[in-house]
Amino acid sequence: MELTEGLFSAPGFGAVGFGAVVFDMDGTLLDTERVYVGARVAAAAELGYSGCEAFFHAQLGLPAADTAANILRHFGADFPLAEFDRRRAVHYERDLAAGIPAKPGAAEVLAHCAAVGLACAVATSARRVTAETNLARAGLRGRLSAVAGADEVARAKPHPDVFLLAAERLGVAPARCLAVEDSHAGVRAAHAAGMHVAMVPDLVAPSEEVRALCRFVLADLGAVRGLLAGYSAAGGADGVGAGGSGVGASR
Repeated sequence: MELTEGLFSAPGFGAVGFGAVVFDMDGTLLDTERVYVGARVAAAAELGYSGCEAFFHAQLGLPAADTAANILRHFGADFPLAEFDRRRAVHYERDLAAGIPAKPGAAEVLAHCAAVGLACAVATSARRVTAETNLARAGLRGRLSAVAGADEVARAKPHPDVFLLAAERLGVAPARCLAVEDSHAGVRAAHAAGMHVAMVPDLVAPSEEVRALCRFVLADLGAVRGLLAGYSAAGGADGVGAGGSGVGASR
């Protein structure tokens, strides 16, 4: 993935003023994806299943029920799912015992949004109660106007439902929302919701198919803050979007 000044911009988009920002949680605002993958890999290894890190990377952004179904398809119906989940939870809680780490720049980008009057929400594949707890532990919940969890919608990511619920709770049309995501499933969901998508890759780089769904591919949350500063400074696009300065090549 080649980025210029941390920013990729898709061609063919005119200026748009964002009314709100909807963030994914794990891997986007919280630095927890490595913990999730590590816990799953460790639990699988304890049960005699090794070499499966790539498989668990592919589950990023999916809700627990979908991941469980994929595990049984991948390893077989006799995979000890309940014992795996018990061991995974032990590793996960142990690794996060000291606290929930926020991604670098998370507090700053949320503070910037508050300063310029952009409402912010989270749309996550986690359960609502888990999201509320983890965001509070990371010190970010107070910066968010709304949280939407996978257990509150009929269809989880990559379907658009959780993003649509987040936009509804903010009172902002999806077409005026910037969605910030790190996973392929999340990008697909936000795009299907009709939002402008900025991908900030965490553990998985965008495929060509996923890149084509993004308006922006950004290096980190600092670049998201810079992007929003450019928009808010001019009440629209200023140095970003099609043909703007400081923007990476389209491909």
